[in-house]
Amino acid sequence: MTKNPHHNRNALGNISLLYVQVLLRATEAEGGDTHRLKSQFRLSDQALASPEARISIPRFMRLGHAAITQTGNPALGLRMGALTRPIDAGIAGMAAETAETVGQAMATLSRYSVLTSQNSRGEPSLNAEQRSARFYSIQPYNLYNYFVVDSILAAWTQLIRHITGRYDVLERVRIEYPSIGLDEVFESWFRCPVEFGAPENAIRLKESVWRQTPSQAHQGMHEKLTGWCEQELAQIRKGWSVADRVRYLMTPLLRGETPTLETLAAKLGTTPWTLQRQLASEGTGFRQLLDDTRKQLARDYLRETDASLSEIAWLLGFANPPAFYKAYQRWHGVSPGESRKKSKQGN
Repeated sequence: MTKNPHHNRNALGNISLLYVQVLLRATEAEGGDTHRLKSQFRLSDQALASPEARISIPRFMRLGHAAITQTGNPALGLRMGALTRPIDAGIAGMAAETAETVGQAMATLSRYSVLTSQNSRGEPSLNAEQRSARFYSIQPYNLYNYFVVDSILAAWTQLIRHITGRYDVLERVRIEYPSIGLDEVFESWFRCPVEFGAPENAIRLKESVWRQTPSQAHQGMHEKLTGWCEQELAQIRKGWSVADRVRYLMTPLLRGETPTLETLAAKLGTTPWTLQRQLASEGTGFRQLLDDTRKQLARDYLRETDASLSEIAWLLGFANPPAFYKAYQRWHGVSPGESRKKSKQGN
């Protein structure tokens, strides 16, 4: 099976059904009807049992919103975190569990996150000096995606608690979206101050925890498992053209601005002229890639999300909404508003 994320039908990205299983476990623990959810979202037991199966990011968000509506628990993401096991992060979770330090465990999860999820918004990152793990921004925030941030930050915290046997592992939690009135619930769960409306989504570990040796640390197994992760990572990127690499790096940069050829060349460690020449040899160019990427993302944002047209314009890096409307009219011969209306009528 080819695992190139740019060959997925949904340009916004996808996520492993391993995470869907965690969501279903949390729903069941909260008294929800998982059979109804599986039927509503056409999730077969065979698909749920497959480590290779994926679900689109928008569909996962709708599933989470349906589960929250059903259970009446807006903090369902915290429940997901509490029920997350290392294996729920796939091979990367197993590799993290055997790392020599907690810091190395977090670095392992960050490096291999693409093995279980590919998102147009970006990838998790680590700041070793700050002892922090950061989850990318998923603005604009709404009732469909709050739980995603909650579940990821809580899952990281739960993994650290699992491998250290400690509960007081964090110094602070930062959450980008504004408070939803559950501050005390979040601070009780994370056992540290939680800042809402922060400039990032991140957890900061205590220094003693960052350096602690996990209970399952095993150098030989860690090397074996990370070697397996590297093979999977190489398989995902196998056959990537220069255009694929540019598109992959370009997409997270679109929010609020138009990335430049110079920026992408620097990220690829080459010169703008060399990058232009490489793209030309593949029959494309930077401007064409930018236009095509925006076109694909616009289609999925309109069809799969409830983001406003002005929000979509910002997410695609247009200077203003009218610039987006003009581009969309050029791509499809209709306005984005008309296109969304037709899409909803067809559902």
